Amino acid sequence: MRLLLVEDDMPLSNALKRDLRHRGFAVDVTDNGIDAEHMGFEEPYDAVILDLGLPQRPGLEVLSHWRVQGNKVPVIILTARDAWHEKVDGFKAGADDYLAKPFHVEELIVRLNALIRRSQTQDIGRLQTAGLVLDEAHQTVMDSAGTSHELTGTEFRLLRYMMSHPGVVLSKSRLTEHVYEYDADRDSNVIEVYIKRLRNKLGNELIKTKRGQGYIFGPPAP
Repeated sequence: MRLLLVEDDMPLSNALKRDLRHRGFAVDVTDNGIDAEHMGFEEPYDAVILDLGLPQRPGLEVLSHWRVQGNKVPVIILTARDAWHEKVDGFKAGADDYLAKPFHVEELIVRLNALIRRSQTQDIGRLQTAGLVLDEAHQTVMDSAGTSHELTGTEFRLLRYMMSHPGVVLSKSRLTEHVYEYDADRDSNVIEVYIKRLRNKLGNELIKTKRGQGYIFGPPAP
C-alpha cells in the first residue's frame, strides 16, 4: 500500500517514514500544503496522513479541495490540535479519522490498516482472501495448508494489494503505482520478478496472468 505523509516537522516526518516503511508501506513525503494538494490529485494513494498546521496552505483547506473535487482518498488527520471543535472541523472537511499528537506509532498503524480496509470494503481484522491469511504485523502469509511464509517488503506490499482486490485484473502499471514510492525506480517489468517469487511460495494457481492486461489474484470477479 502507498501512503502520502504530509508533515512539516522533519524529525517526526523522518521517524514516521522509517516506521511506516518498516511496516510494509511505500511512503511519499511532503512538508507543505500546496505540494500535498497536488500530489493527492496526481498520485493514486491508498491513504493520507495529513497534518493541519502546514506552511503555504492549511491542511483543512487541502482536504476540503480534495473532497470538493471528488477525491475520496482515506485521510487521517495527525495534529497537535486536539480541541473537540477542531476535530469536528476536520470531520466536516472530510477526514476519515483523527489522531492527536503525541501518539503511539502502533495506534497509527492500526488506524491506517482499519481505514484502508474500510475503504476497500474489507472486514477489519486479518486480511483473508482465497485461502491465504496475511499477517500485517509480521509481514508473513499463511497458506491454506497452514504453512507460514516470510515476505520481503516488496512481496508484502504487492501481495497485500492483490489480496485487497481479488478477482480484478490488475495491470503492471497499476501495481507499480501502489507498491513503489514516488522517487523509486518504477520499472514495471520488475513486477514480473516479484509475481514469480510469490508463485514459487504460494503456488501458480493463485495468481493468473491475463495476457496483455495484467494479473488476477484468486477467482475472477463475477
